[in-house]
Amino acid sequence: MKTKKNYDPWSDTVKIKLFKDNDRYKDDLFVGLNGRRYNIRRGVEVELPRCVAEIIRLSEKQQRKTEALIDEISSRGDAE
Repeated sequence: MKTKKNYDPWSDTVKIKLFKDNDRYKDDLFVGLNGRRYNIRRGVEVELPRCVAEIIRLSEKQQRKTEALIDEISSRGDAE
């Protein structure tokens, strides 16, 4: 990541490719940040600002944690 005084976070880009299947992960992913909107196609490599890619990465990380917690609770028999 650049550290220049006139750094523009929107021009610092990375390429990502979102997972796609024919079930839960088939639709495009919408991400909004500071009034900018991105509709990201799954299964296609796209170039995005690093800050938008970071939102996606953190969201996926939180989803994995949530699924693990649900599995843990279900296996204990605490879920109602």
